Amino acid sequence: MIRRTLIAAVIAVTCGWSSAHAADAAFAQFIASLWPEAQAAGVSRATFDEQTRGLEPDYKLPDLILPGRPATGAPSQAEFVQVPADYIKEASIARLAGEGQRLLQKYRPALTEIEKSSGVPATVMLAIWGRETDYGRYTLPYDLVRVLATQAYVGRRKDQYRNEFILALKILGEGAVTRKDMRSSWAGATGLTQFLPSEYYKHGVDFDGDGRVDIWHSVPDALASAAQQLVNKGWQSGVRWAYEVQAPAKIDCSVGVPEVTKPIGQWLREGFVPVRGQKLSAAEQAQPASLLQPEGIYGPSFLTTKNYFVIKEYNFSDLYVLFVGHLSDRMTSPQPFATPWSASKQLRTTDVEAMQRGLTRIGLYKDKIDGKAGMLTRAALGAYQKSAGLKVDCWPSEEVLRSIQAAR
Repeated sequence: MIRRTLIAAVIAVTCGWSSAHAADAAFAQFIASLWPEAQAAGVSRATFDEQTRGLEPDYKLPDLILPGRPATGAPSQAEFVQVPADYIKEASIARLAGEGQRLLQKYRPALTEIEKSSGVPATVMLAIWGRETDYGRYTLPYDLVRVLATQAYVGRRKDQYRNEFILALKILGEGAVTRKDMRSSWAGATGLTQFLPSEYYKHGVDFDGDGRVDIWHSVPDALASAAQQLVNKGWQSGVRWAYEVQAPAKIDCSVGVPEVTKPIGQWLREGFVPVRGQKLSAAEQAQPASLLQPEGIYGPSFLTTKNYFVIKEYNFSDLYVLFVGHLSDRMTSPQPFATPWSASKQLRTTDVEAMQRGLTRIGLYKDKIDGKAGMLTRAALGAYQKSAGLKVDCWPSEEVLRSIQAAR
């Protein structure tokens, strides 16, 4: 009996080793197959061999498709599963704003020059740095090359990461950063202001003039690159990111989508009032804007400009933009949002997905099923509430979810 058990154990271990060895061999073969593309991109053979020697996949990363394992998808980002008050914590904003004021003085000459050439306010650049890596205090947890190689091999977006992997090798070959310092998030963003390698090449700026774009150690390079990314995505100089307003009592929250755009002056004539008696110039009132109500009819309301959506391209989340925009404002003004956040509970991702599927089934929602209660989901929810004779608040709740699931 003992003998049979030992034999079985040996077989199990051997089979397990063989399976792992086969998987690693397949991974090594995949990496080797990328050499022609890397060579075409300008990566030297020496760099390719050095950086891929002994490289192993990290199967613990999220958002992978692994045979025999259930799909996990991307981890639930805080931007999409937390209520606004939890994500935009007053204590965090106050701490980061205070540090931002200090850095505003420390890097004043560089920030002034970058702002002058790009039109992006210094406080916005600093707010992105603060949100992304806590002004460089947060050490990114992963090896970028390993992350990108794994995602290119078994990730959900293989083609994208295949290109990012090759560009990461190119960056290393050019000597902009060492492999040791090339840390990243699980999704492959790297540097003080969190760029993918492709973004590094599209938007990177050698501001300090040392002959290389160093977004890992050079604060001026990182901030200038962040500003350049915003400029390349359409940043408009002299335009605020958003205006907080008091919405009229009978506002139809379902119009809070990017497609419904009016001059700010028209929104004001329809009953929206800038908070704290703020007076808007004629130029400001002429700017087109969309309505944003992150908690539906509860909590603050905003009129969002083109620059709001430019920041959103940096990270596709309303709460991310609100965090960056508000942090930017707080570096020059101590005032929090005039209207407090009020929602205390957010539906789970799976529940929001169920809501989106239900809204899709009845023809009110046409975007992706992603479990994120963004602008389009909230607007579709408001449209459903109107059609079902429910209170129209554009906020996903268990009660509305049950009603949608019961609708046929």
